[in-house]
Amino acid sequence: MSDLSDLDRQLEQLRRCELIKESEVKMLCTKAREILVEESNVQCVDSPVTICGDIHGQMFDLLELFRVGGKNFYIFLFLSIMIPYKNLFFY
Repeated sequence: MSDLSDLDRQLEQLRRCELIKESEVKMLCTKAREILVEESNVQCVDSPVTICGDIHGQMFDLLELFRVGGKNFYIFLFLSIMIPYKNLFFY
């Protein structure tokens, strides 16, 4: 339980823009790594894969990517961010 209260205290200090010890920063990084390793944000896909950047909803860019990709079957992986606008999501 003390780990959680230490974590809460450290996060609160950081929210107030107060410094924490280097050892505490290392501990926070280790904890964050443990959490991120467990996330399922890494997906396995078969090759070949065409990796595309964020096209910001530009239809012309999307069509151009498909045109350049050819008529064969390809997997397109779009890298993007999702930004909430007052609880609305634009995909």
